[in-house]
Amino acid sequence: MSYKVDFKNVEQVGLESSPVAPALAGLRANEARYFWNKYKHEYVTEPASDHPELVDYVNDVLSERDLKIQSKPLEVSQFEVEGTKWTYVFYESGLAINVMYALDSEGKRAVGFKLSDGMEIPAELADKFKFARQRSKLAGTIRGSYFKIKREH
Repeated sequence: MSYKVDFKNVEQVGLESSPVAPALAGLRANEARYFWNKYKHEYVTEPASDHPELVDYVNDVLSERDLKIQSKPLEVSQFEVEGTKWTYVFYESGLAINVMYALDSEGKRAVGFKLSDGMEIPAELADKFKFARQRSKLAGTIRGSYFKIKREH
């Protein structure tokens, strides 16, 4: 069942099994607010189990850096705005991964990692990335990092 993310009244729909569910819901709402404010795009997620192809796509992109996320994927989203395809996976650990993939081969392509407030840096990312901090009214402190995508996906 799809869920239109409400960034005014943060809900944990689909994220209840996460030990940091309130923070992960805030992180998801923070993303929804960004896309609404910048593009007037309504942010909708669906259970990851309904769209294993989206998790596989993110895993394929992560393979560029030999990364394999150990946490269970809970929610996914994929949409296109202004010539960029965005794919999100929200994990039970509190990790959110987004793939920003410009459809024009000259455009920006990157993978972003965001850690929910209260979660540890996953072991598979700890030695490979440095995380910057960002404050959010919806999500508390978000730690984030990224890498540029080099191959076609």
